[in-house]
Amino acid sequence: MIYESKYLRVEFETSEIPWVKIFTTKPYKELSDCDKKTRKRLFKAALITEIAMRKFYKPEKINWASFANYVPKVHIHVQARFKDDGFFPESMWGKAQRDGVSRDLRLEKFAKILKTKMEKAKL
Repeated sequence: MIYESKYLRVEFETSEIPWVKIFTTKPYKELSDCDKKTRKRLFKAALITEIAMRKFYKPEKINWASFANYVPKVHIHVQARFKDDGFFPESMWGKAQRDGVSRDLRLEKFAKILKTKMEKAKL
């Protein structure tokens, strides 16, 4: 767990790339089911995550996704992508393109930075 508030829960997905999942705490099924405050906080948290990932990891690209077919609850995936990750340029849910380069994700350090930014934003 990276961060938790009345509205959101932020955690890592285990992966070869930096990958953060941002969930609403209430079990909304669709984004349009969320109240305006929750929806605003969700997107603000995703944007904070993107900016923090860009600065910390310097990836080739940031990907956002929200499928929620297996976990039918509103959440957003934010992923830092690299040309040498195993799936690039395909989706992380797609077919592997190669063996990905092993990198030190420094998750604990990134989690501290991200948690501080989320707390400052009072999400």
